[in-house]
Amino acid sequence: MDKLIPVVVIKELNETDKILTALKNSGINCAEITFRTACAKEAIEYAVKNYADMNIGAGTVINAKQCEDALKAGAKFIVSPGLSVEVAKICKERNIMYYPGCVTPTEIMQALDLGITTVKFFPANVYGGLKALKALSAPFPQVKFIPTGGVDRSNIDEFLAFDKIAAIGGSFFVKEALEKMEAEK
Repeated sequence: MDKLIPVVVIKELNETDKILTALKNSGINCAEITFRTACAKEAIEYAVKNYADMNIGAGTVINAKQCEDALKAGAKFIVSPGLSVEVAKICKERNIMYYPGCVTPTEIMQALDLGITTVKFFPANVYGGLKALKALSAPFPQVKFIPTGGVDRSNIDEFLAFDKIAAIGGSFFVKEALEKMEAEK
């Protein structure tokens, strides 16, 4: 698994090359393209085809239809802001990694019942950040977390130092990569 998972919002398909090139130039070979926009499915399809060396997944997947669309487009992993049993079942059937958002012990237990041991922790800053993750890790030592929301350069090293962190998700990776690319022009 990639340690850095940029949350990528593509509003127009023609933004895909610029964003993915900027990420690659920054040494990031992963992108979670969100299903928040009308062109999300097309952007995933384009990215999978034209950036075969990158790990392209779908984010903000909230139902079975979006999951099916993302998988048809070639998404290699699925991320949700919450836990969807339907999405979990589809991903399990197709052997695709699914990272549901889970912030309570009940949600984590439901994920474990579905065979999921790596969950998104979103929004991390609202639900207690690293302190909460450390507390949740005590009763759930088998669980790894992907904190997203409120993780940035000021605290990323603290999160990455914790052994229960599978990866860090965030849109700030995209912003930084684009700024770096502009500065190098």
